[in-house]
Amino acid sequence: MHARPGRLRALVESAGLQRFVTLVILVNAVTLGLETWPAAMAAAGPVLTAMDRTILGIFVLELCLKLWVYRLGFFRFGWNVFDFAIVAISLVPAAGPFSVLRALRVLRVLRLLSVVPEMRAVVSALLGALPGMGSIAAVMALIFYVGAVLATKLFGQAFPDWFGSLGASMYSLFQIMTLESWSMGIVRPVMVEAPWAWAFFVPFILVTTFAVLNLVVAVIVNSMQRLHDAEMKEAIGADRKAAHDDIVGLAAEVGALRREIVELRHSLAVSAQGREASPSPSNLA
Repeated sequence: MHARPGRLRALVESAGLQRFVTLVILVNAVTLGLETWPAAMAAAGPVLTAMDRTILGIFVLELCLKLWVYRLGFFRFGWNVFDFAIVAISLVPAAGPFSVLRALRVLRVLRLLSVVPEMRAVVSALLGALPGMGSIAAVMALIFYVGAVLATKLFGQAFPDWFGSLGASMYSLFQIMTLESWSMGIVRPVMVEAPWAWAFFVPFILVTTFAVLNLVVAVIVNSMQRLHDAEMKEAIGADRKAAHDDIVGLAAEVGALRREIVELRHSLAVSAQGREASPSPSNLA
């Protein structure tokens, strides 16, 4: 009774099963892409549909095995909940009010994030950077709000499509921040009416694009570095524990060897005393 769950746990956590699931996810990504190609559906539509159902069955079987092995502990791991939600979406019926969710089957490809350790590390770093990014987002929102109010008052009458309202100004400033046709598309036409407009737009670009957004990159890199340092400390701690266990074991072996040597010396001394105490044949004569 206790051996079978142990074997199932070893199977679920085995590297071979993880590689097989990764391969199935990649095959599923290809089949889902082919389903968007009319020529492929006309040539092999039933085959692609059958492969999709088979792959879904493999995912369901894998989750059932994990639920059987881990029971309620399955939901304590965030990546397991992520996998469960994606597979559950894929089980939505093709007909009915929730049939639109069937298009979300492509999210099954995102299971690579939970299967590949390197991808999990990247996502963990991004999640770890969220608190710091929240402060940066607040600064960005404040800068955008002030800039949008100024742009609406300065350029709203001449360019109502771009700066006629607070919302239109914020969207235009967002386009400028991304550097998408900001010069020829927006700034130069504005400078025809207001030649001094560069004094507003250039500092805005320098602050938002080259300063604040680089802070976002810095926060993410810092989060990845902290995650890497934590993994290194954990690995070093495991190595130190293993080395400590080896030293303790070696010390125990050395202590046992010393005791054996002491016992051997004692037995040799007793034997020597016995030979000296026993009369020799010459003395008897």
